[in-house]
Amino acid sequence: MQSIFQAIVALFQKHIGGGHERSAKAKKNIFTSIFIKGGSIAVSLLVVPLTLNYVNTAQYGIWLTLSSVVAWFSFFDIGITHGLRNKFAEAKAKGDIESAQIYVSTTYGILSIVFISIWLLYLAVNPFLDWGSLLKLDPQYSNDVSSLALIVFTYFCLQFVLRTISTIISADQEPAKASLIDVIGQVLSLLIIVILVKTTEGSLVNLGLALCIAPLLALIGANIFFFKGKYKDYKPTYSKIKFSYAKSLFNLGVVFFVIQIAGLVQFQSANFIISRNFGPEDVTNYNIVFKYFGVLNMGFMIFLTPFWSAATEAYVKNDLNWIKNSIKKYNILNLGFILLGIIMLIFSHTIYDLWLGKGKVTIDYWLSFWGLIFFLFSIFGSKYVSFLNGISALRLQFWASIISPVVYIALTYLLINYFEMGVYALFIASVLANFNAIILAPIQYYMIIHKNKKGIWIR
Repeated sequence: MQSIFQAIVALFQKHIGGGHERSAKAKKNIFTSIFIKGGSIAVSLLVVPLTLNYVNTAQYGIWLTLSSVVAWFSFFDIGITHGLRNKFAEAKAKGDIESAQIYVSTTYGILSIVFISIWLLYLAVNPFLDWGSLLKLDPQYSNDVSSLALIVFTYFCLQFVLRTISTIISADQEPAKASLIDVIGQVLSLLIIVILVKTTEGSLVNLGLALCIAPLLALIGANIFFFKGKYKDYKPTYSKIKFSYAKSLFNLGVVFFVIQIAGLVQFQSANFIISRNFGPEDVTNYNIVFKYFGVLNMGFMIFLTPFWSAATEAYVKNDLNWIKNSIKKYNILNLGFILLGIIMLIFSHTIYDLWLGKGKVTIDYWLSFWGLIFFLFSIFGSKYVSFLNGISALRLQFWASIISPVVYIALTYLLINYFEMGVYALFIASVLANFNAIILAPIQYYMIIHKNKKGIWIR
């Protein structure tokens, strides 16, 4: 038995712990993330049928739509956390602890000011908002939706400040630990929903509380734990807030901000568009497909997440061969995910019935098909985008992000109203509008790494 254990340890050290220090760290995070993300996927899939047993499909669609609409306010972080991720990684790679702590403190300070101000403004405006009319809902849901909106908005404001700890952990090339925070929040939400199902009648307000309070508790705990432990040298303090450092964060942040807006329009507006053109039940169907094939993206992110900050370090140290080898490995991995996606599509209806209960929802084949196509293209482009984000080569992505939302909205309107397509039109529009990740980003990577070009490619 001891020899078997020793053999396992030796195998782990060879394939997981061996190689370049940067690669070894990434492998360890990937290995750990497989279990953590696997748990996250399992919990997120369990939440859907459990929630549908607590509230009906229309109420669940309302929750999804409202949370998406409120998420639009996330752009007020002006991309500053992405700026922090690169600046923290660069400072740490250079051993500059002082600058790293200043960047952390300044980020917490700016986000706190911004989101407290937005929350207070929302408190003043919310009583005058008619959410039922905005979302074209049945009048019976109007009162609950107003209360739910306040809960969800408060959650989003708080979590955008508290989630900075996840950015710091990811910048330190340990995304597995950042993922663990989310999993703990998901598990707490699941447990609360189980209790609600057993003890109360279906309620949108109770559902909102369950899905919002639990993640906040996990984030608060993580901030306390890490800043008292591993990251105590970078703990945010009032004296270390220096708004002069904010300029470098904002220089990157404003570019990331525009890119975030593009993503927000394309992904968060989908539920709103579906609710107005089709109905809340179709919002549920769209999100079930999104969650189902989104498992592919979550799986690929297990392997890709360490790459962003590792690419930052490698590029700063001019280790281009490491970057080339990493991209090659990700391309090979893509092929495996394509095969897995095809299998998921073939058995999709059977899995929907097993997952949600037979006859619980009716999902059109073409919605599943285009959902798969969307995620396969997203996965293909994500490795190139991650590399470019890591080295702050954002100029082309910036301009593409200005154009892509217009393309997305125009195509969505055309496909739904002129060609009379169903909900799957949103997936088609998303694929066509994502020309940066699919076309421009791979070309930009090739020009920077293989051709050693500068100019517009590296800006």
